[in-house]
Amino acid sequence: MTIEVKKITEEHELESIVADINKAVWDEDNDVSQYGVGALQAYLQRQDTVFVVAYEKTDSVQNFLGMASARLEMKPYDNELWLYVDEVDVCVDQRKKGAGKALMNKLLEIADQEDCEELWLGTEVDNDAANALYKSLDPDDIGQVVGYTYEMDD
Repeated sequence: MTIEVKKITEEHELESIVADINKAVWDEDNDVSQYGVGALQAYLQRQDTVFVVAYEKTDSVQNFLGMASARLEMKPYDNELWLYVDEVDVCVDQRKKGAGKALMNKLLEIADQEDCEELWLGTEVDNDAANALYKSLDPDDIGQVVGYTYEMDD
């Protein structure tokens, strides 16, 4: 088994990627909504977005494992560029194969290629699997963060 992680652009076959995402098995930890081709295309048109997908490749089969999204952000001082990871999602039935680590390594590679000062991400304190994964990647700092959500009224 080989895991291949690809950075997705508008030139990729978005219909098949969206179909793979929508037929994948997710749980409440993933918070994955139904994807649409138009929405993914609009997301990819923004210059600051990064979207990667992981596939397991065997002789004749390509099996969707998961995806991650991130944003390149310029800090308002010293022209520092950071990569903020929004989501890392591995399909429920595809966990424990190394897809999360492969996705994160690809994001770290992209951050390095883009000359980012840092890659930043957060996860819930009680998400044991995610915390174990991120700690295994030898972070420079593990901080305690309190998150606040403000939903906008329609």
